[in-house]
Amino acid sequence: MLWLRDVFGHDKAIIGMVHLPASPGSPRHAEEKGMTGILESVEADIESYQAGGVDAVMFCNEDDRPYQLRVGPEVVATMTRTVAAVRPKLKIPFGIDILWDPVAAIAIAHATGASFVREVFTGAYAGDIGVWNTNCGEALRFRRQIGAERVKLLYNINAEFAAPLAPRELSATAKSAVFSSLADGICVSGQMTGEDTGTANLRAVKDVIPDVPVFANTGVHAESVAEKLAVADGAVVGTWFKQDGITWNPVDPERVRRFMTVVRGLRGQA
Repeated sequence: MLWLRDVFGHDKAIIGMVHLPASPGSPRHAEEKGMTGILESVEADIESYQAGGVDAVMFCNEDDRPYQLRVGPEVVATMTRTVAAVRPKLKIPFGIDILWDPVAAIAIAHATGASFVREVFTGAYAGDIGVWNTNCGEALRFRRQIGAERVKLLYNINAEFAAPLAPRELSATAKSAVFSSLADGICVSGQMTGEDTGTANLRAVKDVIPDVPVFANTGVHAESVAEKLAVADGAVVGTWFKQDGITWNPVDPERVRRFMTVVRGLRGQA
């Protein structure tokens, strides 16, 4: 648990999602805007998040739909260029999330100085992107080979848009992800982006791994954050921070301020 405060400065950390517009080559890429449009979108979201007081941000290729299990060099290049370009403006820690390629995420995190990544590192699933098998051993060995051990790994243990092929109780999945797969932190999700992370699921996970950070990964909003943080050690928030609560809209600075006012109250901060 000590690394949580070392990285984020708080035990109840709030990570705001910076959703990049679609990368070049992706079906939804806006060719008329190109990289300029991506950079302008990301810079605006960072400004809104920092003004609102989140503890960290996480960059994600959220609009590279439909998602891939191995991304191409164009995605790695786009994310790396974007993060490197905006890093001088960042005053808070940041992380990387590449859907759904843990090795690419770790590589970008190491190259850009990110503090953490979030990925589905363990398990086998079937869902919208077909049969989805992971290789945690490969990802952690890659982290060691490139000298990126300082990059913390947040494991999303119930993949969105998919169902496990060998279902287990969520608590058992979390416990084994820490014991056998060496997770630094655990993320508990709803069924898809923006859907509520069940408080009962958070409690079941936290009860079996009390010494490992647990994050509510989806669907947290200003009215539910007190309930979630009563159990979890932090939250990853994207959709609720957007204008009108729509995932693909820009970040709304007023929503961020409203949310973080509640969080600061929970922490006993002015």
